[in-house]
Amino acid sequence: MSDNHLFDMIEKKTGLKKENVFRLANSLQNANFRDEQTVRKIIRQIAKMANHSVSKAKEDRIVHTIVDGNVPTDLASLTDMLKR
Repeated sequence: MSDNHLFDMIEKKTGLKKENVFRLANSLQNANFRDEQTVRKIIRQIAKMANHSVSKAKEDRIVHTIVDGNVPTDLASLTDMLKR
């Protein structure tokens, strides 16, 4: 599978453009996923980039899941959490 095909699949599934995925990945490299405010910022950033709204209750659930050490292993999984 080519890189372009992979990014096409990510874009189709998440709504995130290739350049946004790279920008997001770079910003997450040194992120502290134990810090609640950092995690909230990341969730809001991903939701905005994917053009999805996240309710306060959903955001709280995702934040607590991540801060407690249950971090999704990939961007698609995190995006999927945002859609629930």
